[in-house]
Amino acid sequence: MTNTYLKRYLDPWEELSHINRAFNFRASECRREYPAVNVWLNGDTTLVTAEVPGVKREDLDIAVSGDTVTLKGRRPKEELSDIDTYHRHELREGTFSKSIKLPFNIDADNVNAVYKKGVLSVFLPRLESEKPRNIKINS
Repeated sequence: MTNTYLKRYLDPWEELSHINRAFNFRASECRREYPAVNVWLNGDTTLVTAEVPGVKREDLDIAVSGDTVTLKGRRPKEELSDIDTYHRHELREGTFSKSIKLPFNIDADNVNAVYKKGVLSVFLPRLESEKPRNIKINS
């Protein structure tokens, strides 16, 4: 028997530690994506919701260009007193930017946005010239 085989035989948890590290790496990669968003396609309008708790309305910026919407913002750093220290610090701070490409061009003149309880909702209508049309067949 080889030493590697004996090690795995004697310590089966060693194999699982490699798997755990792989999953933790993937989870940490996902956490870098900020803000978390949902994109709902509903006919001629798309709804993008983004969780941005702690961000002020005036610190948010929404830009539309062609088929892409870009969400930008800034979340201020929490000020701690001299005696405070973090036990755990997971909430992101600083600036962020996220672009979302849609399967159609957006009617930028009719975009609406609502910000309520830390959730940004952006309603993105399809450009009129991009909407499917029914074609009448002549005889």
